[in-house]
Amino acid sequence: MDTQPRATAPADSPALESLPVEPLLTSEFDADPGAVYRRLRRIHGPVAPVGLMGVPVWLVLDYREVLQVLRNDTLWRRDVRHWRARAERRLPPGWPLLAGYEVRQTMFMDDEEHRAARQTLHTALRPFQEARSPQGWELRASVAAYADELVALLAAETGSAGFADLGAQYTRPLLLMVTTRLFGCPVELGDELVMDLWRMLDGGPDAGAATARALATMTRLAAHRRARPGDDLTSYLLLADPSLSDEQLGRELFMNAVYLNDITGNMVLNTLLEVLRGNATVRRSLSAGQLGATVDRAALVNVPVANLCFRFAARDTPLGNYWVRAGDIVSPSAAAAHQDLLDLGSSPIVGPAVSTRAHLGWGAGPHQCPSAARELGGAIVTTAVGRVLDHFAHAELTLPPDQLPWRSGPVVRGLRLLPVRYELDRSRPAAARHRPPAPHLSHGEGTPTPDHHAKGLLGALRRLMFRAG
Repeated sequence: MDTQPRATAPADSPALESLPVEPLLTSEFDADPGAVYRRLRRIHGPVAPVGLMGVPVWLVLDYREVLQVLRNDTLWRRDVRHWRARAERRLPPGWPLLAGYEVRQTMFMDDEEHRAARQTLHTALRPFQEARSPQGWELRASVAAYADELVALLAAETGSAGFADLGAQYTRPLLLMVTTRLFGCPVELGDELVMDLWRMLDGGPDAGAATARALATMTRLAAHRRARPGDDLTSYLLLADPSLSDEQLGRELFMNAVYLNDITGNMVLNTLLEVLRGNATVRRSLSAGQLGATVDRAALVNVPVANLCFRFAARDTPLGNYWVRAGDIVSPSAAAAHQDLLDLGSSPIVGPAVSTRAHLGWGAGPHQCPSAARELGGAIVTTAVGRVLDHFAHAELTLPPDQLPWRSGPVVRGLRLLPVRYELDRSRPAAARHRPPAPHLSHGEGTPTPDHHAKGLLGALRRLMFRAG
């Protein structure tokens, strides 16, 4: 509920457009974003004006203020049409981040439209949420089997000991295989999908074209599944809301592909990194067999979405030490908020007795990932992390942690690669000898089964696995 007083910004309070701003995306930010967040906090307090690719933005830095923005969707709107600078055509031509925000889907809706679309997604995901349901059981079994097969492929390439990039040779292909299975994609779809999602999120010069390609891929998939429904998320979205057009359904699949491949992939890699670099609290959770807590603790240290989706002020309101005007753009920084949380006191938040669920990896408030998506995403991450660690008798980074290359874009801070030297556990087979029998489910005419997906993808994905990040 919105309880803030309705007021107008005082005449002497500076407007965002009038403030001198330093660009956020610099070489310093690439190397050490934490240092940039701390400096901005010292100068401005909980909220700082920054330049984002030539556009002034309010960056929210402190945990309390970030939660304040995330939890009040009446005051802080998600629909890009509330953005005053966009409405007044004051954005630089071809501003690269706008392409993704122009895709009208659940994440960028408000009020009843958002609630209805969110319920559709939750209903469609529900069969996969419960591990004991046939769909949930089969998907989780497929994730484990795909992980085993990718480790087996590593072993076939390098033997029982060698070098690997756990980004390009494990996490990215694994999540593309999961996407193919969950969405019901024909094998020929998606070889460039992951790269196009990166291009969109990183805001490069080809972000618009990459967004268009990914949308076209998902729209074709929507049409394919409408004609040949199966036991997959695409078909269940149509069942939950038969009024969805192919274009609308394609937009929903597009954003779910972003979360499943890039955001979930970052969570997998960030967890593996914290384990390999020797983070004591993360390793303590892992040693206790608490994979979920391991992932949560890693997300506190290294959140998969550095800066959450933009919000737009519905009216003038104070935030931090500034007044935000109606229509201003605000970027809640999960990474800065976590830093603020971890810096409090003597960092008791990372103590073993403190809940690990304070992280913002899944967002917060009314636009937080639906519970079905959070549970399913958590299961995929824990399976991906647990399975590869089960296969390794030993693994160590081949670069110092401070020399690992990162994508430090306006949205995510994700590893470009995670290079390791490993030895496989000789007491375990490199891949599961027998897959559990799949339940008797209808996959629809012409729909590849999970086994078909795996065999086709393992051949086709070699170039994805061994290309540079």
